[in-house]
Amino acid sequence: MVRNLKARGLAGELAAEFVGTMILILFGCGVVAQVVAAGIGDHDSIAWAWGIGVTLGIYVASRISGAHLNPAVTVALAVFKGFSWRKVAPYALAQTAGAFLGALLVRWNYTEVLNAADPGLTIKTQGVFSTLPGNGTLPVGDWGAFRDQIIGTAILALVIFAITDLRNTAPAANLAPVVVGFLVVAIGMAWGTNAGYAINPARDFGPRLMSWLTGYDTAFTDQYGYPYWWIPIVAPVIGAVIGGAIYKFFIERYLPAEPAPEALPAKDIERVS
Repeated sequence: MVRNLKARGLAGELAAEFVGTMILILFGCGVVAQVVAAGIGDHDSIAWAWGIGVTLGIYVASRISGAHLNPAVTVALAVFKGFSWRKVAPYALAQTAGAFLGALLVRWNYTEVLNAADPGLTIKTQGVFSTLPGNGTLPVGDWGAFRDQIIGTAILALVIFAITDLRNTAPAANLAPVVVGFLVVAIGMAWGTNAGYAINPARDFGPRLMSWLTGYDTAFTDQYGYPYWWIPIVAPVIGAVIGGAIYKFFIERYLPAEPAPEALPAKDIERVS
């Protein structure tokens, strides 16, 4: 895998992160637009489509870049897994650009429906593209949303580390994207109230910037009028590092030195067992 990444170079990795994150947003923002603006679907369809979008984005990008699709995950991998720090900023920019383009395609495709549902392009449909405390309606403040994003992203990073650790009970390589998708569905169903489970700076900021450029004047503030855009950037990074630390110090240190035989290709099992 490492040899493959080196052979393709940084440009190939960034292209994969760009396209993989775009796929994630096409399904994620697309389903929210359908539910919010057209009244088709509900909370569960949102949670499932985001999870499926994550799975498909990983399948698109994983062989080339590892499919981080999330700057917070990229930072956690740099802190705990030896991912090159010099690639962190380029990865984050590629992920954010992919999220921007994915959201722009959703905005363009749903123009008529969004304008009909919310002619003023207000907070009412801003949540199609970016998150708000209490999803814009519930009595949750910015610091409550900040806390929520730390917890939600810590869960995300901790479980991703477990899923991708061959020394643990990792799923087969071709099923790992599906399991990560289920993880995102579960977070959406259990942790979506206080801040809309952004858990990904690129997923929030790219679409937020796009919506501001296409008519949502309040895109960078919350329903209280306070600047909110920084919370889904800073809090997920903190949460991902916390989640990675929990895995490293409470789980990884107690695992066997060699990968479990069932996690390896058949040709390597005899060497390990």
